[in-house]
Amino acid sequence: AVVSTQSGHYGRAYYNEYKSYLRMSEEDDSQYEDDKGEVDDEEHVEININEGTEDNDNEDRENERSESEEDSNEPTYQLTEQMAGESLSLLCKIGNGLSHAYVKMDLVNKALNDISIICAFIHVRYLDLSDNKLSSITPIASLKHLLTLKVDNNNLKSIDIPPMPYLQKASFQNNKLVTVKGIAHPMLEVLNLNSNKIVEANFDISGLPKLSVLELRENRLKSTKGLGFPKLQRLYLAENKITSLTDIDQCVSLKILHLRGDNEAQTNPIESLDGLSKSMVALQYLNLRGTNVSSLKTELPKLKQLPILRGLVLKDSPVAREDEYRIEVIMNLRNLERLDKDVFTDEEKEEAQNLFREREEEGGLDDNSVAEGAVVLE
Repeated sequence: AVVSTQSGHYGRAYYNEYKSYLRMSEEDDSQYEDDKGEVDDEEHVEININEGTEDNDNEDRENERSESEEDSNEPTYQLTEQMAGESLSLLCKIGNGLSHAYVKMDLVNKALNDISIICAFIHVRYLDLSDNKLSSITPIASLKHLLTLKVDNNNLKSIDIPPMPYLQKASFQNNKLVTVKGIAHPMLEVLNLNSNKIVEANFDISGLPKLSVLELRENRLKSTKGLGFPKLQRLYLAENKITSLTDIDQCVSLKILHLRGDNEAQTNPIESLDGLSKSMVALQYLNLRGTNVSSLKTELPKLKQLPILRGLVLKDSPVAREDEYRIEVIMNLRNLERLDKDVFTDEEKEEAQNLFREREEEGGLDDNSVAEGAVVLE
């Protein structure tokens, strides 16, 4: 019996040697699984940020030099044919269905700094290169059938690969990326760029027409400019430097927006919610925990524009310390079900309704209160 693989034809002995590596195909969604429950528990990862201000630039440079020195003392390796062969699994039909190839390659934690030989494995569909020493992934440009790609915990400063026609999920978490230029894949749906050094989100939006989940936590973004993806459904921007919500109104399909900050670390010091728009008709969950939002009077009208908002987090922001905070919020946002993860009680709803009636009798309501936000008890 002959099994056709990327490297040629191998007899039964070679096939038996690698048979132990075969297993059922399972997409590696572990880094996204926790986000599926984001509405109920958005605090699935506690991130400790020490970098707070521009004054830390010198410290960052020192850390980079220290990391570089440590890396230079660690052994690094070039990917060999034997190593590549041992990493293969998941035998699948290819082409016209008459031949088979191993389509999954796992090269995690191999201290690799050169993967030139990988260009020969053209049938690989699932590739994991995490926890290596790679500063370039140019050779994977030959892997035209790639569906998922993980290159977490490496030394990438840019993503130097051309558009991949079938790539659907990609993760470049915890690298040294400073730019998102060059990321343009027509079928990409999920992109993880957490824990990098990205300052501007200058994506080519037309090059990512199917993007629905984007993770940019722990970067250095100062604005949401460039993130106006019309088909984006989940956007995670916690622990950046964001102060303005430019272009966010273009995310008309967005369901989850995560903007959590940290007052002590001075991350995401958002004060104004200008940028939220009635065009954001799908937004159901908004996390503003630890930001600098400080006024219900000025910011609640902007939240009223979101017609189906169900969950809102303002905990640890100045506005959460206002008197009757929860009552004011529920009185104005009629569709809201949870505030700071807590469901509104019947007592709170009744108190909000009574307060609304009092203000209505006193003429203290604005013209849009009834139409856009008044609580009506069943």
